Amino acid sequence: MVRSKSDWVFTSINGTILILISVSMVLPLIHLLAVSFSDALYANAKLVYFWPKGFQLDVYKTIFGMNTLWRSMGVTIFITVVGTLIYLMFTTSMSYGLARPFTPGKKIILRLVLVTLVFNAPLIPNYLVISSIGLENTLWALMLPGALNAFGVIIMKTFFQGLSSELFDAAKIDGCSEFGIFTRIALPLSTAGIATLALFHAVGLWNSYFAALIYIRTKELFPLQIMLRSLVVEENFMFNPSGGEILSATPEMMKAGIILFATVPILIVYPFLQKYFVKGATLGSLKE
Repeated sequence: MVRSKSDWVFTSINGTILILISVSMVLPLIHLLAVSFSDALYANAKLVYFWPKGFQLDVYKTIFGMNTLWRSMGVTIFITVVGTLIYLMFTTSMSYGLARPFTPGKKIILRLVLVTLVFNAPLIPNYLVISSIGLENTLWALMLPGALNAFGVIIMKTFFQGLSSELFDAAKIDGCSEFGIFTRIALPLSTAGIATLALFHAVGLWNSYFAALIYIRTKELFPLQIMLRSLVVEENFMFNPSGGEILSATPEMMKAGIILFATVPILIVYPFLQKYFVKGATLGSLKE
C-alpha cells in the first residue's frame, strides 16, 4: 500500500514524540544507576550524569545487607502475588457470571458495578469499615479492599462475551458443568485480558503506599514503598542497622541505589507480559 505524504509526516512526528517521551523516562533511571555505581567524591561534586565515575559496589553491598529492606521486599512480593491472585479470582468469576445470558438480575448488578466508577467510598468511611472488621494493621487491608473493581469487571465481561457461544454449547452437550466451562474454556481463551488486568493490579500493589500508610502500624509489616520513604526521606540508611556505624556512601548514592532496588523488580515483569498487555488492551476495548 502506497503511503501518502501526510501519513508519512504524521508517522514521523508521532514516532519522534514517542521516542522523546521514552528517553525522558529512561534517562532518570540511567542517571540513578550511574550515581549508585560512582565514587563518593564524584557523586558529592555532582559530576556524574549518565556514566559512572570511579566504579564501586559499596552502595549495593550496603543495601543487600539491610535486613529491614529485604523484609519489606518480601512483604511487597507477598501482597503483590497473593493480592493479584485474589483480584483475578473475584474479577473473572463475577465477569463470567455477568457475561452469561441466563444469570438472574445481571442488569441490576452491572448497573451497581458501573456506579462505583463514578462514586468511590470516602477515606474516613473506608477506614472505619476496615477497622471494624479487624483488618487494620494486617496485610489483608492492602489486598482485599481492591480485590474487585468496575474496570476489571467490564474488561473481562467484554472478553467473555466475545467468546463463541458454540463452544459453550458443545461443552454442555459433552456433559461439562458451568464451572468446567469457566475453568477449561473461558479462562484459557481469555489469557490476554487476564494478563492485562494482572499487570495493572500487580503494579498498583507493588507501588502501594497510601493504603499502607493509613492501615499499617507495625514496622515489620511495612511494604517496600513505606520503607523506601523512611530510608530516602528520613535518611535512616546513614546508620548501619547492625552496628550503628556511619556508612561511607553519600546520601545521594544511597537514595539512587535504594530507588533502583525498589523499581527494577517490577520492571522485569513487563517484557514477559508485554504481548498479552498489548493484545488485551486492544481486544478488550473493541469487542462487543
